[in-house]
Amino acid sequence: MNHTNFLARGMAAIRFLTILPIPGKLGHSEDALAGSLIFFPLIGLGLGVVAAGTAFILWSFLPPLLAAVLLVMLLAGFSGGLHLDGLADTGDGFCSSRPMEQILVIMRDSRIGAMGVFWLVMILIVKVGGLAGLQRGEAMVAALLMPLAGRCAIIMMMAFLTYARKEGGLAQLFYTGNLRITAIVGLFLFSFISLIVAGTAGVLIVFSVLFMVITFSLICKKVIGGATGDTLGAGCELSEAMVAVVLAAIAWSSQ
Repeated sequence: MNHTNFLARGMAAIRFLTILPIPGKLGHSEDALAGSLIFFPLIGLGLGVVAAGTAFILWSFLPPLLAAVLLVMLLAGFSGGLHLDGLADTGDGFCSSRPMEQILVIMRDSRIGAMGVFWLVMILIVKVGGLAGLQRGEAMVAALLMPLAGRCAIIMMMAFLTYARKEGGLAQLFYTGNLRITAIVGLFLFSFISLIVAGTAGVLIVFSVLFMVITFSLICKKVIGGATGDTLGAGCELSEAMVAVVLAAIAWSSQ
């Protein structure tokens, strides 16, 4: 791979996962996007560093609850709400009690239903509630690991599941190359960073996120036969929330 292609894939990952305004046309091609998956954990780590710095400021000057709300807003804003949108679509489809084909149609509908709203509200409450129970140092750890966990979860779900839509879709572009190796690299990075910043608690965080990814992947397999872009976004949000929940549980038990 030449340097131009390597850079294009990195730019494609930034364009896809964030709302950062990247000038130029580098990274706009489908080939660049298809090869960008290996950069997802690195993008997640970069977003985590920004979030951790923000958490330091917020927890220094604001009450924990307000700080948690603002941090969750920042985490959602990184992607322009893309993953929350996927969670809402997944909620509408999975809770519709319809056959597989109709569930996929519902998930593609741009309108949001009652269950989509419910899933959105609940995930935001869980994130805010978990973060609000943390001290400043703990909140910084959560802020660092949440975006990393979410982006690694996307890769791991793709390694576990085939693409569910027969007619294809944007997420199908990523189903190229060796997804399992990419997922292992992402899991290793997440585990390494978790152990560095959280110590032994990092082991529990990693296993909890992995449990969430596997469980949700099995549900997706049963309900729609695989993954879609919406379920990948939902997996990202659920994994982020899991980090906050685990750290909150550890902090509470140590009081």
